[in-house]
Amino acid sequence: MRIISGKNKGKQLIAPAKLPVRPTTDFAKEALFNILNNYYYFDELSVLDLFAGTGNISYEFASRGCPSLIAVDSHSGCVQFINKTARELDYPITVLKADVYEYLKRTVQRFDVIFADPPYELPIEKFTEIAELIFERDFLNENGTLIIEHSSRTDLSNLPHFVTSKKYGGCVFSMFE
Repeated sequence: MRIISGKNKGKQLIAPAKLPVRPTTDFAKEALFNILNNYYYFDELSVLDLFAGTGNISYEFASRGCPSLIAVDSHSGCVQFINKTARELDYPITVLKADVYEYLKRTVQRFDVIFADPPYELPIEKFTEIAELIFERDFLNENGTLIIEHSSRTDLSNLPHFVTSKKYGGCVFSMFE
């Protein structure tokens, strides 16, 4: 994986092979950030990265100047890798080892962008639960966006607050406001 833009543009990052992850492809990530670039000033954002995995999305926000990031993942190896990489790149990423659903039930923070990349094979109810918790608990700041990455076999367009989806290969970003 590589960082697409910002202060570490072009930097290659190699995650340990043993991590149970499916990093967002550079192609899809670049397309997503081109969209976000039209809506936000990255140096003013607070971002929550759920199911953070390798930290791929968090690094992209941080490289573009995002001052406040929280990355949540339940896997110890992922948490260690994100912490190590964030330290090496001097990124303002707070990494939490937690179950995403439990985290969403207990946090009170609000964010400008929430990105969730749960395992593609999760049942549709688990994708729905993410959106429900975020909107029921009012986690988005005014003009905030929830982005859920999922496979093209999953359709989230019937959920409340759905705005649009963008498909890149087998990857889909569904956006909610």
